[in-house]
Amino acid sequence: MKKLKKTVAVLAIGLGLFAYANPAFAAVGDQGVDWAVYQGNQGQFGYAHDKFSISQIGGYNGVGIYWQSTYASQVQSSIAQGKRAHTYIWYQSVTNTTLAKNILDTMLAQVQTPKGSIVALDVEDGVANTDVILWSLQYIKDRGYTPLLYGYKHFLTNNLDLKRISDKFGLWLGEYPDYNVTPVPNYNYFPSWDNIQIFQFTSTYVAGGLDGNIDLSGVTDNGYKNGNATKPVTETPAIDAGKEADKVKGSAKEVGMTVKVNFSANNYSTGEAIPQWVKGTSYQIIEKSGDKVLLDGIMSWLSVYDVETLDASTAAPATNVSQTHIVQYGENLSTIAVKYGTTWQELARINALSNPNIIYQGQSLNVVGGQSVAKSSYCVVEYGDTLSGIAAQFGTTVESLISANGISNPDLIYAGQVLNF
Repeated sequence: MKKLKKTVAVLAIGLGLFAYANPAFAAVGDQGVDWAVYQGNQGQFGYAHDKFSISQIGGYNGVGIYWQSTYASQVQSSIAQGKRAHTYIWYQSVTNTTLAKNILDTMLAQVQTPKGSIVALDVEDGVANTDVILWSLQYIKDRGYTPLLYGYKHFLTNNLDLKRISDKFGLWLGEYPDYNVTPVPNYNYFPSWDNIQIFQFTSTYVAGGLDGNIDLSGVTDNGYKNGNATKPVTETPAIDAGKEADKVKGSAKEVGMTVKVNFSANNYSTGEAIPQWVKGTSYQIIEKSGDKVLLDGIMSWLSVYDVETLDASTAAPATNVSQTHIVQYGENLSTIAVKYGTTWQELARINALSNPNIIYQGQSLNVVGGQSVAKSSYCVVEYGDTLSGIAAQFGTTVESLISANGISNPDLIYAGQVLNF
């Protein structure tokens, strides 16, 4: 018992005593997710108790500004499900305030979450400058948002004077014990530092991969009245659309569709617990009644909001195919995952990669997923590629590529970028 009390006391100090400092925040201890383009247009929550999302709007990749085409619809979907939605910006090698102002003016003009909500800077790669980061976080704050700095403690402490930053602004730090499914934080791996307001405790929140976060200070309430995500302080276009798209995830489940039970679902409509083997397996809807569906092979009613559409046809469930991929120059786990219909977290797990950011040309990776979709739906940009050249190669037009990928500057694409067509 003494050992337990000591552990709890140390943890409380490491968290900065947030539970005592901010007792009014209802969000302390709430869990949520963060999304990029890999989570699709509506994103994905891990569990029914998740209360917030943080979506990437785009950012700067060290070469130029880019947009995430999934950002606005992810915000809409999150708010439609009664969650608190927030924003983050990829911020790689931003080394002067002139560049920083250009990036932030561009991004903040398109933020779809309410004033007061989180706008975080994702600094986990490239060159970082303490003075520029401080200037940028203050610039975000001056425009009415809650600034946070995201990253991994090892990178941030090696590249920044992190104490100077944490003395003025909150941190959102990530640290993972492994790549096993982790539904709750393991504080043995907590990256102790001052002013950590959100702890990203896993990249495998559910099977298949998803970032899981816990709010340590109530910061995810910011921008929302009484913690209610359906009543934001400031209206924005995405919030309006989110209200109109209430229960968007369950709006198109019909007989004959192939679906899978999502990982947030806990019980059948009868109250009986759903076994784990049911989740993630493909089924066909054989009957529908109101907002309930009956799945072939389960024979118990489920809410349409507890199943995810895989294919709007009567096709048989997809089977996984084991393959080997040889890493090419310029590739990373994310671009490889897109090719094989999986996630970079799953690739890291099945290949036992201790650092998923380090792979090398010629490396052999095991991949498990559907057949490669790169040639039929995606293109991974290589050094020297242009939109016109890609359009000619895949039988499409520059205009279609711009539209499908939300490209604001057709002259600016970069190696490793994934383009839909």
